[in-house]
Formats: sequence, C-alpha cells, structure tokens
Amino acid sequence: MPVQSFTIKENSFIAKLAARKLRSKNVAIVLGSRIHLYGVTKGTFLNNQRWLRHELKHIEQYKRLGFLRFIAVYLWQTFKVGYYNCGLECEARAAEADETITNKFQYKAR
Repeated sequence: MPVQSFTIKENSFIAKLAARKLRSKNVAIVLGSRIHLYGVTKGTFLNNQRWLRHELKHIEQYKRLGFLRFIAVYLWQTFKVGYYNCGLECEARAAEADETITNKFQYKAR
C-alpha cells in the first residue's frame, strides 16, 4: 500500500474557530490531507500518538469518501446524533489504538 503524505498547519485560523466552538484550548482539525492545529505545537502533536492516529484516520476517511462527501457526512452525522456519536468520530477514536496506521502516512514539512 502506498504511503500517503500529510501536512500540518500550526496556528490555523480554521482550528482557532473550531477551538472556540468546542470551547477547547487546543484543537486539531483535518481538511483533506492537512492537519490544522491551534493551541498546540507541531512537535507536541506529533509526539501524541493517540491524537496523531485519530487525525490520520480522518485523512483516510477523506480519501475514502472524497472531500465534499466527507464534509457532508460528518456534518449530517453530527447534526443527527451529536459529535461524540458521529460515526466518523467513532471510527477515528477506535483508530487511536491502531499502532499500524502511522505506517501508512508520511509527514511532509512545508
């Protein structure tokens, strides 16, 4: 299986908006193959294996569903059953224990 590249954007305005909405000091949010961070450094994020695996699963989901479909499904599920019970979030939380997921990805510094 080919390795997929991903990038990271620190101090992202998009992640800042998400942090405000979620009432959280630090947030990671994925759009396509880029992880947007707010309130956490790239180094700290990359060293948090569970958090990294969670966000990498979202990148896999984007690849599987496509950008617009991922957004539509994520918003619909969150609206219907809430953030915690959203199927895409449940799948990402399950991936936090998957030690193999990081082998499928390569961080590409910009």
